Amino acid sequence: MKVTIYGSGYVGLVTGACLAEVGNEVLCVDIDPGKIERLQRGEIPIYEPGLDRMVTENSKAGRLRFTLDPAEGVAHGLFQFIAVGTPPDEDGSADLQHVLAVAGAIGEQLQEYRIVINKSTVPVGTADRVRERIEQALAERAAQIEFDVVSNPEFLKEGAAISDFMRPDRIVVGTDNPRTAELLRALYAPFNRNHDRLLAMDIRSAELTKYAANAILATKISFMNELSNLAERLGADIEQVRVGIGSDPRIGYQFIYPGAGYGGSCFPKDVKALERTARDCGYQAELLTAVENVNERQKAIPLRKLEQHFGELKGRTIALWGLAFKPNTDDMREASSRVLMEALWAAGARVRAYDPVAMEECNRIYGKRGDLILCESAMEAVQGADALVVITEWKEFRSPDFFEIRETLRQPVIVDGRNIYDPAQMAALGYTYYSIGRGPRQPG
Repeated sequence: MKVTIYGSGYVGLVTGACLAEVGNEVLCVDIDPGKIERLQRGEIPIYEPGLDRMVTENSKAGRLRFTLDPAEGVAHGLFQFIAVGTPPDEDGSADLQHVLAVAGAIGEQLQEYRIVINKSTVPVGTADRVRERIEQALAERAAQIEFDVVSNPEFLKEGAAISDFMRPDRIVVGTDNPRTAELLRALYAPFNRNHDRLLAMDIRSAELTKYAANAILATKISFMNELSNLAERLGADIEQVRVGIGSDPRIGYQFIYPGAGYGGSCFPKDVKALERTARDCGYQAELLTAVENVNERQKAIPLRKLEQHFGELKGRTIALWGLAFKPNTDDMREASSRVLMEALWAAGARVRAYDPVAMEECNRIYGKRGDLILCESAMEAVQGADALVVITEWKEFRSPDFFEIRETLRQPVIVDGRNIYDPAQMAALGYTYYSIGRGPRQPG
């Protein structure tokens, strides 16, 4: 099948590569000449495990192409995926200018029947606005051409996006046209062979499903972080509590890991957008407000642990392991590392940071600073540091040489923002160890 995708960012590029992988002819359209040039040279603008191979091989095979020309995109594919960014506006609502711009471009170029598919995460009612924008463009041309608008939200986890697309838990299709649902079923058939994962529903329900999924996962994280603060005050161990409640199949173990808050491009933005949507329709979503408030407070905990230990942080040097908001990505949007670094700089401290893949992104965001040293390895980061903070749970941080770290740090102090180490072991190794929801441990 022929597929056009508008937007060659995270969602658009993964979607295009995976659809090409199973034999479709995919054309990705973008407005950024630099990005298109890089992709045409085989350079991948984002980090996602396995994506570079998939893009390279399908480009060489001619199944995946890139262009700046929206007219070429409209002419190419029966399926017209909108996968552009919807960044949060100042009031927390999703900014739909890029989505509606694509809709306008489709309407200006439309010559025959097309299925316009919202893949971007958008508020309930966006499909109606996309339809109106296309109809407006057609009216200006005095053209009457049939088209359908579909909601087909993505459920991709950064760091596991290829697997999520190729072996999805569910494929949500929101449409008011049964024929269109069957065409989408045919497009997704290669990913739907084991058993039927396609869930057809009305458009607004599909739009809400995406926000609801991210909001409930964010709620689980914030709830555990709320409990971790309570456990620390009560002398309980939140990790033992986690195992105790996770064993209940009604709760499960996923997304109940306490830590230094969630980040990324989805959870923070989507919780805020859903809260704003609720306000717009006259409902106060108090739980969503609390979820976001708990998360923002949680991001400040590593700094509070450092202040608890040192008091004055001015002149201190802090080693930071992890910059990305989670492992297997270079995404630093809303990352806990950013909150910590900016607070440390404001307090007059210096940061020596290391991340396996997000160093370039950090340099892009902050540039050259005298109080930030980006190191080539985890061990280099601890050299001359007063304490080590672990903020992202990369695998290479799980079992480091603690004896070498203790000898390298000025003081044997570790703040573990992801609870990846054992408190008793850390104390036995001579560390003053701070974690989330387990109380401080002193050497002994």
